[in-house]
Amino acid sequence: MMGFLFLLLFFGLLAFGMPIFLVLGACAAVLFVSTGEPLIGVAQVVIDALNSSTLMSLPLFVMAAAFMRQGGVAKALVDVSAAWLGGIRGSLGLVTVVSCTLFAAICGSSVATALAMGTILLPAMIEKGYPRSFALGVIGASGTIGIVIPPSLALILYGIVAEQSVPRLFLAGILPGLLQAAAFFAWVWYDARRRNFPMEPKLPLAERLRVTRRAIPALMVPVIVLYGIYGGIVTVTEAAAIAAAVALLVSLVFYKGFQFNQLFSVIADALKSAGTIMLIVATALAFGHWMTQSGVPALLVKWVLDHHFATWQFLLAINVLLLLLGCFLEVVAALLLVLPILAPALGPLGVDPVHFSIIFTHNMEIALVHPPVGLNLYVLSTISTAPIGEVIRGILPFLILLVVVLGIITYVPWLTLWLPSLVYGH
Repeated sequence: MMGFLFLLLFFGLLAFGMPIFLVLGACAAVLFVSTGEPLIGVAQVVIDALNSSTLMSLPLFVMAAAFMRQGGVAKALVDVSAAWLGGIRGSLGLVTVVSCTLFAAICGSSVATALAMGTILLPAMIEKGYPRSFALGVIGASGTIGIVIPPSLALILYGIVAEQSVPRLFLAGILPGLLQAAAFFAWVWYDARRRNFPMEPKLPLAERLRVTRRAIPALMVPVIVLYGIYGGIVTVTEAAAIAAAVALLVSLVFYKGFQFNQLFSVIADALKSAGTIMLIVATALAFGHWMTQSGVPALLVKWVLDHHFATWQFLLAINVLLLLLGCFLEVVAALLLVLPILAPALGPLGVDPVHFSIIFTHNMEIALVHPPVGLNLYVLSTISTAPIGEVIRGILPFLILLVVVLGIITYVPWLTLWLPSLVYGH
């Protein structure tokens, strides 16, 4: 009965448009009061959980993403991609996939990637004669690469909640992210030839090299960050601070996307985004604490083991569950709400938590372009003034590809575990 009332309260508040952090906080408060646990103790649990050095990397990576989105880094990456892909049918569509992959490797945010690339590439593609729905689809789908290619904000949160090594999770996301980019690239190339899309002119080698030299400062950001982490020089949080500092330097000195007197405005926008994430994290931690104390995860594990589910059946059921939740919840909320329940069941079923991190994260990628809540859909609808239905039509082929890639990631664990094992051992 308590479970039914909780679901009624949860989805009822969501239906009335209440922000997700208030929904989680209200539900957690009701659950604690109903079980007689004092709320002051819950507040202490949340404060202790937020006092995490790894969690501090989140606002710093958000800050780095804001500097790069507004500082001209995105345009430099688009220019270098266009320089080397000119002369191929559907060049701008291919440029979108490559640029989003490169930008994702810098900022760690799917929505920031879609917003930055959409602002630059959407008008260019429409001007060149691409169908608007196709342009919206390729930008929205390619933006989702930002959630799995390191540094990924979602993987940082997963590492905190599931108590896993964040650098190991970052390595696990590289090959699945590249597989997704390759699938999108192949589809765009095929669709462009089939529908006779325009192509960009092929530039002379000297011009390509000139554009590449200009993009080097932008490309150095992920190199510095990842070398620092995997070279054992800095922690993830220190790497996030370095990313923010280098992104600011590159934006002000090399690309001049904004002036120094605009810096506080950019920082304010970044702090607003980071504050929103941290509020969701705080209320979700309270909910997760109640869930752990209630014994629900242990009951789930017992139920799964009593019914003798095979590992593949468990993973299939979890994928279906996460895809359904993605219809209603945004990424951070879904991760923080569901993971504390599922994590204890992984060990008894022989599921590697690092492998599961990419399964979970890829499901959240699909949620970003999955109606009715997909954030990337609304970002693109806003910047293009296109009806949401047109955005959804453009995204459908890529949504199918995302589901296919999800199947490969789920049942080919080697794809996610090879790099972490290579670097850190088993």
